[in-house]
Amino acid sequence: QLKFVESGGGLVQPGGSLRLSCAPSGFTLDSDSYAIAWFRRAPGKARKEVLCISYNDGSTYTADSVKGRFAISRDNAKNTVSLQMNGLKFEDAAVYYCAATSKRGYYFLAHEYDYWGQGTQVTVRL
Repeated sequence: QLKFVESGGGLVQPGGSLRLSCAPSGFTLDSDSYAIAWFRRAPGKARKEVLCISYNDGSTYTADSVKGRFAISRDNAKNTVSLQMNGLKFEDAAVYYCAATSKRGYYFLAHEYDYWGQGTQVTVRL
């Protein structure tokens, strides 16, 4: 079973920064093999919101809701994917997940991704 392990979540004050990391378990993050995405699920919400995606053609996508504040990066040598989050707001509090798909193309919805981590909690509080 392919899956990820996320880390880096925690408690941060508004305006602060966090860097989340995602390491695959059971496979290697070849750039052209997997598209990797970061999602989050806010408290009380059933839907996972897409944040940033690193596609297997080298392009990236960032949702308007976090553009200019969040950025995805992948380090194939270290076999990790990171999400740098700056300027955190109260509404960024959520469980954050990384996910992957080996399908070619541009996918934005959670159900289109096949491999998931268990999530890491981000809390934004004074």
